[in-house]
Amino acid sequence: MTTPFRLDDKTAIVTGGGSGIGYAIAKLFANQGAHVEILELNVKGAARAVAEIESASGSATANRCDVANQAEVDQLVAEIHARRGRIDILVNNAGIAHVGNLVETSEEDFDRVYQVNVKGVYNCLRAVVASMAADGGGVVLNMASTLSKLAIKDRFAYGMSKGAVLTMTYSVAKDFVDQNIRCNCICPARIHTDFVDGFVAKNYPGQEAEVLERLSKEQPIGRMGKPEEVASLALYLCSDEASFTTGCAYPVDGGLLHMR
Repeated sequence: MTTPFRLDDKTAIVTGGGSGIGYAIAKLFANQGAHVEILELNVKGAARAVAEIESASGSATANRCDVANQAEVDQLVAEIHARRGRIDILVNNAGIAHVGNLVETSEEDFDRVYQVNVKGVYNCLRAVVASMAADGGGVVLNMASTLSKLAIKDRFAYGMSKGAVLTMTYSVAKDFVDQNIRCNCICPARIHTDFVDGFVAKNYPGQEAEVLERLSKEQPIGRMGKPEEVASLALYLCSDEASFTTGCAYPVDGGLLHMR
């Protein structure tokens, strides 16, 4: 019997793989045999992630990339394809946050979120899916959000962007199913990452413990999720064991969507 959820000899692109959920995915995929190409604006974070992966006998490469720049994405994807021979998996994880309602969201705020969270996903999809179609197939996983399906206070621009990720997932799955390309997305609720800790420390100095407790209790399960829990679902969806699964959105949300 073969060991399930292996990614041996596969090349996986993970955007935003230098920290948080992206790093957890990159590390797990490498552990399962994939060569991981990390695309990051944070060069130091990407290099640190690659060093940690290689120290565990995994294989990874750090690539500086602004996913909002289509020409830059196209060139880098072409270089990765030439270097690796094919691209088997794309994980569209890179994204930025924004807090504010409609009136509080400036045009600059809106454009900044759109450029990374919507156009960045589109740029990577456009470059990689074309390559996969030419090579006989592949797997795409987009990082959406519970906010793709519900509203919480003061997340106007961010919710807009994650709604777009959800519908792009459906469109790619529909349009490319005949070319052996599967496309799904994950909809996390609040995941406890360094970003969350930094945001709380910056905006609620001296109240960190109380704020983190409140954020945890907003999930029906009573805590925030872990990046590794999202990564485990990502591994399944990008593995051959999920070969009958496409066009779906999977919550990792501690019951938030259906138990609020």
